[in-house]
Amino acid sequence: MTPDPSSAEPSDLAARAAQKHVVVIGGGIGGLVAARECAKVGMRVTLLESADEPGGAIRRIELDGVVVDAGAESYATRGGHVRAFVEELGLADRIVAPQAGAAWLAGIPGVGAAPLPVGGILGIPANPFQDDVRRIIGWSGVWRAYLDRVRPPLTIGHQLSLGKLVASRMGPKVRDRLVAPVTTGVYSASPDDVDIDVAAPGLNAALTRVGSLSGAVQSLRDEAATARAATASAADKTPGAAVEGLSGGMSALVDALAADLGRLDADVRTGVRVRSVRRAGAAWTVEVETAPVVDLPAVTDDEAAVVTELRAAAVESAAPVVEELAADAVIIATPESTARELLSSVVPDLRKTEAAASPEIEIVTLILDAPALDATPRGTGVLTVPGSHTAKALTHSTAKWGWVREAAGDRHVVRVSFGAQGEPAATAELNDADAADLARSEAAALLGVPLAPAAVLASHRGRFVQSQPASIIGSGARRRAARAAVQAVPGLAAVGAWLAGTGLAQVIPDARDEADRLRRTLLWD
Repeated sequence: MTPDPSSAEPSDLAARAAQKHVVVIGGGIGGLVAARECAKVGMRVTLLESADEPGGAIRRIELDGVVVDAGAESYATRGGHVRAFVEELGLADRIVAPQAGAAWLAGIPGVGAAPLPVGGILGIPANPFQDDVRRIIGWSGVWRAYLDRVRPPLTIGHQLSLGKLVASRMGPKVRDRLVAPVTTGVYSASPDDVDIDVAAPGLNAALTRVGSLSGAVQSLRDEAATARAATASAADKTPGAAVEGLSGGMSALVDALAADLGRLDADVRTGVRVRSVRRAGAAWTVEVETAPVVDLPAVTDDEAAVVTELRAAAVESAAPVVEELAADAVIIATPESTARELLSSVVPDLRKTEAAASPEIEIVTLILDAPALDATPRGTGVLTVPGSHTAKALTHSTAKWGWVREAAGDRHVVRVSFGAQGEPAATAELNDADAADLARSEAAALLGVPLAPAAVLASHRGRFVQSQPASIIGSGARRRAARAAVQAVPGLAAVGAWLAGTGLAQVIPDARDEADRLRRTLLWD
């Protein structure tokens, strides 16, 4: 029987916690958050990260003297979980909202580019007769969309697929020209694969209540506006904003977490590869491999390059250092493929669950000398109609974030995204120089301004394995099955986007909940 927590003495709890050793494998945000949750109650924590620094999809880069985000640049405000966590870490003064400015849509047949319509949900318009909607779908598309208002309800409320619902109610032009660019840009997925109830909670219910898709969209927007008005206060920095960022970059979140772990005496090790995870009874063993340490004599600056080559050659030829760590519990915070490989022997039921497809996304960041972009010709960013461009989206960072504009001075920062579910990134087989040139060419097309090769002052290419978004049909069942298999093994937890869904708004609260479940088991069972 689990003891009543309220009956335990604080000194007993402190002593019990100090005796527990938790090994966290993976230093992305999920792993950092889970490690902190365990360390802050006095448990001994060792975090292992294979890269040279923690952070995962949150990375910083310096280009031509400008430090910017190379991966995640913001977080969704829904639920308020991330903002509360950011404030808990003492970063409240760093929270910033995007600059005002509409996003654009490029690749519209017969039109080219136009501002993305306002007043919709996931691209679904509340009023198809709006000028900005009509410009994109044309009069034939408008009248087809209007049929949604007069068609009988029939099976309203029972459709799972966002794309199929939109096409049946409002026609293929609304799906392909308005909804598909949003789902591809946000979820890297076709609208046909997106689960309505996850991506747009309440839309099916509103459909049943109102009787039309456009009316349901308007109803939900009215409800959201009323809720915001009821909770808004003078302290709200970004009332109604869908995302927020951190001045100086999202890596400030990683820095704060790492600093907190240091204050809590957690052991954070980078450049460590985990070879295996084993369990015997209640005890865990984690076998790790680190690069050998090679000592070479001190040298002058002129000799440094030669010594660097010698050290690299010595490390490559030397045997790695292998170590076994004993633990009372293990938290897996790696991407799905690595997690499944590490847990194959200790969680046999996990092999019975279905693995999700995880596309590789590439983001090419460019620093540009391009005065033509001073006028922000395409707002804060551009989404593309699938099949119209090689890139799926572009963010004009100096137009979107005030702190980036200040840091860049008279230069411009743009981020060009490639790859989606079932569609490998067009840059995948290119070298860095060719990838940067393709990004420049796509940026010119999407922004509607000429960008000569000489305009590129610096570039960076980042590759990310994107976990399947929670909004994909069937994703919830797959994640629940995998999570149940992991939780059935005492002393084990797993966190991260492959289980929580993509985005900090899902990963952070999930990691806190899983760490809390594990530490309760360690302290009370």
